[in-house]
Amino acid sequence: MCVDFNIGLLQIMSSSDDEYDELGPNINLLIVLGIANDFFHDMMTEYLGCIDRMPCRTSSLTRRMYIQEILDGHPQVCFDNFRMSKHVFVNFCSTLKEMNLLQDGKKVTVEGVTMFLLIVGHNTRHRICADRFQHSFYTSSKWFKRVLRAVCTLGTYIIRPYEHNGVHPHILNNPKWFSYFKNCLGAIDGIHVSAWTPSSIQTSFRGRKIIVTQNVMLACDFDMLFTFVYTGWEGTANDSRVFIDALTRHENNFPKPCGDQFYLVDSGYPNMPGFLAPYRGRRYHLRDYQGQGRPRGKEELFNYRHSTCRNIIERCIGVLKARFRILKDMPNYPITRQRLILVACCAVHNFIRRHHAMNNLFMEYSSDDMLMSGVEGDFNDQEPIPIDSNQTAQMRNIRDEIASNMWNDYMEHPTSLQ
Repeated sequence: MCVDFNIGLLQIMSSSDDEYDELGPNINLLIVLGIANDFFHDMMTEYLGCIDRMPCRTSSLTRRMYIQEILDGHPQVCFDNFRMSKHVFVNFCSTLKEMNLLQDGKKVTVEGVTMFLLIVGHNTRHRICADRFQHSFYTSSKWFKRVLRAVCTLGTYIIRPYEHNGVHPHILNNPKWFSYFKNCLGAIDGIHVSAWTPSSIQTSFRGRKIIVTQNVMLACDFDMLFTFVYTGWEGTANDSRVFIDALTRHENNFPKPCGDQFYLVDSGYPNMPGFLAPYRGRRYHLRDYQGQGRPRGKEELFNYRHSTCRNIIERCIGVLKARFRILKDMPNYPITRQRLILVACCAVHNFIRRHHAMNNLFMEYSSDDMLMSGVEGDFNDQEPIPIDSNQTAQMRNIRDEIASNMWNDYMEHPTSLQ
């Protein structure tokens, strides 16, 4: 094209004087364009001559071969890489396909799920995944988003309350909790997870530890399954504010308790019907009782047992953060994608729990009296948002009745029922 343009310009320049005059001022523009065209042609010739034509993706262990080697190897290798056991990984991929949430592409099959698990499980960057699976950076990013949407859709089916006939065995078989918490559905807590935001809005996302975070509200049952996830609030948001927003927005579909049912919440949440909070101004967390003697009075006894029972949500959070490293150092994804990542992680957590309850991480966090560092106490210094006094009085009476019954039983059997 460069040669054709210059030939045309030479033909014009060689025209007669009359023809040249008819062109008028346009001839100057044509001359400038011809010079620019020559310059562009020379630059492209020099650039193309400098391109390194050595192939970039040259690994002999490509795509499915890498996955098959892991599945054929030691079970621990699969858990270390994919953060789940072999049979759970195979079931996870099959479930996504059977539910028509994910289909094989022309070049990418099961490795699309694997790239997703490596990114959320180890916070592996897309370029590293692209090189590992011998794909382009574009393919790696595209499949991450595709699998992320599929797992979030799966989450709408498995992040929900599960019905139990009667009192949950976790409560029924423990004299410290039955019959005081027999109507308990589970526990609620808020956590800070790493976030990335543009500098223009970082101030509102900087939490108490001066790092950029988002405030996430989680609910779980006594099977260590998440039943509700609410993401997206900035790190400076009060947990009561997030809680009220989660309950009042109809589209959130929060699983509200019915009748005498309730969730256990910490003192950062309002003590209102359906949500039982501890006594403020008294020892509460398990670490507060360690080496400090027995509970003194009915309020401390109630707080101690309330804390041991609500510890289920803190252990769930501990498993979640230990399994998915991306929650501790979020890359620079858009805010909307960061919200989906947390939902997807909870969905994978539930899937693993349902298909492999004796998973290594679940076993590590199985003790009811486990002290959780870095999980407890993130929000407990905040004052809850004021709620209608009639509602708080109603739940306060229920709490006092439970505490009195608990204290009377404890005084009769002080050694066996602490």
